[in-house]
Amino acid sequence: MKFLGIDYGARRIGVAVSNAEGTIAFPRLTVENQRGALDTIKKLAVEEKVETVVMGDTRSYGGTENPITKQAEAFGVALSDALGVPLVKAFEVATSVEAARFAPKGKEHDDAAAAAVILQRYFDMKGHSVE
Repeated sequence: MKFLGIDYGARRIGVAVSNAEGTIAFPRLTVENQRGALDTIKKLAVEEKVETVVMGDTRSYGGTENPITKQAEAFGVALSDALGVPLVKAFEVATSVEAARFAPKGKEHDDAAAAAVILQRYFDMKGHSVE
């Protein structure tokens, strides 16, 4: 079962895709958050035969909303509806920092890598494993 990981930001949306087994996340692309972003991501998800969208929850550690929480949630619902697949929220706090730790110099901010961290955290927390 393939999964699509989303790191939603006001300027850019990071996208990751899992392997066919749904156990390993791979950074895939970063899309400017503007008109057409949903269609670009939908096209990739259809090509990859994605069955679930895993989106980073933009809330803080304490569950407090930030300025883009409502926009992010609306985007997640729109993408899920457009694909006809479930939407799952996953813990997002500090994923950009974690992704930057492994990035080459000059590429420390990679939204697709952050999406892969979100998706991999989801797998790790849900106990998805290679059998």
